[in-house]
Amino acid sequence: MTRIRRPILTTAVITLAAATLLTARPALAGPPLVCFPFDVGSARTLPMGPNGWHDTDRTYDVSRLIDDTIALLGPSTPVIVRMETLRRATLYAGTNPTIAAALLAKLEARAAARQPDVSLAVFDFGYLVETYRQAALMFKNTLPSVETIDGYGLVQKAYAFQRDAEIAFASAIIAASPKRADFDAHRRDALAGAKTDALLSANIATHLSNP
Repeated sequence: MTRIRRPILTTAVITLAAATLLTARPALAGPPLVCFPFDVGSARTLPMGPNGWHDTDRTYDVSRLIDDTIALLGPSTPVIVRMETLRRATLYAGTNPTIAAALLAKLEARAAARQPDVSLAVFDFGYLVETYRQAALMFKNTLPSVETIDGYGLVQKAYAFQRDAEIAFASAIIAASPKRADFDAHRRDALAGAKTDALLSANIATHLSNP
């Protein structure tokens, strides 16, 4: 009788395999600023429908979008909540060119105004620009052109003012598509901050798990 020899798996191999299974996630497909919602926990943001990332709330009065968005972007609002609010605002604005242009103009004026939280206002404008840029293929005839505005540069300016790990996370998300040379640096800064920020850590796990 022939005895079949089974391969002996070392502890190191088993550990490595388990780690691979636990950390492996499918690569994100589609514009990352638009198609992949951010986890905001119980924080207030714009309403959405129940059927996926693109499903807006049909009962929401879109004429309130600009006022509601500005109200939600207060100085105490965490950056990740700002990111999700602007993602949702873009989806609503994508159905109304007048509101889309007005929202962009409002955030631009807000970023240019002197105020205590100017770094966050600059971030909001820059992040909306980059979200509009990524959403342009979805809303070809609705969103205003942002080709002459360096939204990424504005986000970096905000980070220079306020070294917030969540702004580093936002920078990494933008720098990931298309891949920029400083993506890894942004990701490292975000990971460093995630050690004391559970919500940031959770969002890194879902959005930056495949650098």
